[in-house]
Amino acid sequence: MLKKTFILILLLFLTACGYEATHSKKNSVNYNFSITQLTFIGERGINLKIKQKLKNYTLDKKNKNFFLKISSSKEKTVVAKNMSGNPINFKSAIIVNVEVLMKGNYNNNLQLVESFNYNNIDNKFDLKRYEREIENNLAETITDKLIFKLSNIQ
Repeated sequence: MLKKTFILILLLFLTACGYEATHSKKNSVNYNFSITQLTFIGERGINLKIKQKLKNYTLDKKNKNFFLKISSSKEKTVVAKNMSGNPINFKSAIIVNVEVLMKGNYNNNLQLVESFNYNNIDNKFDLKRYEREIENNLAETITDKLIFKLSNIQ
């Protein structure tokens, strides 16, 4: 009986915690910009992740309307090798160049770079899956930084 009561009280507290996603449609109202046009060049997976997160900012027209040209690329380099020459550590980096245009008033180029070091995994299937997860996380971080920089443009 005590266990059921504890679970019930725990559920009541957790449902009323007020958690909201940072870049949800509801919170995109707080930013004073919108994206009129998006153009992508480069890595398809990275571009899709960025487009998905920027979708909420293309719906409403605000005072500042931006035209974005986004070019993305990724790099994977070997950081360390063992005595037999097999890679031990890798570095995965995502580079995104953004050309920001605003109706004749503003023209700027931003370069956003995120990288992550990780160890090699013997199972190549798990390694590829881990690399995709790293790529998604780095793309999300870059998009968050881009949204922050766009919101601070005067």
